[in-house]
Amino acid sequence: MNTLQKALIALSVGSLMSISAQAAVNYAGQPYAGVKLGQYSPDDVEDDAVSYGVYGGYKFTPEFGVEAEYLTTNDADAFDDTFEKSEYSADVYGLYATYDYNFPNTGLYAKGRLGVAKNEIDVDYTDKVIASNSESFSVSDTGVAGSLGLGYNLTPMASVEAMYNIYPEVDDLEVSGVTLGAHVKF
Repeated sequence: MNTLQKALIALSVGSLMSISAQAAVNYAGQPYAGVKLGQYSPDDVEDDAVSYGVYGGYKFTPEFGVEAEYLTTNDADAFDDTFEKSEYSADVYGLYATYDYNFPNTGLYAKGRLGVAKNEIDVDYTDKVIASNSESFSVSDTGVAGSLGLGYNLTPMASVEAMYNIYPEVDDLEVSGVTLGAHVKF
């Protein structure tokens, strides 16, 4: 991550936090925690992986908050042919500033997240002809990540949300995904 990206992240998060702190004077705040399930989709792979994880956050105001998440995936095929095979799995650790727009007179809301995430991909390469050429390695990068989605408040204390996520690039491999999450508020 270059210096400009770091400065933009710090400025964005700082601005959101100062706005949140100003608006929090009349709002008690609300923590929440939940689980999510989805699809992790790197470019140029045969199969997308199933992702699952946990997330939690704190709403400073009805609109602004912070959120942390941990996602992991199952093993999925990057490629598989007659002579070689490659499988991957991934872990994502993220910290985001959030903004929710509540649609008037409904339980529906739009949600945006912007923050920093670590995207780590583990790869198992198998040479089907010469087994000694097989190897396992891990690549990771930390960078800007974000999400856009829609949510619905089932009750004042429980919500579901569908999100489109963009994770940091790893070795010039662009990664995105979709998730469906459910959380409870405390």
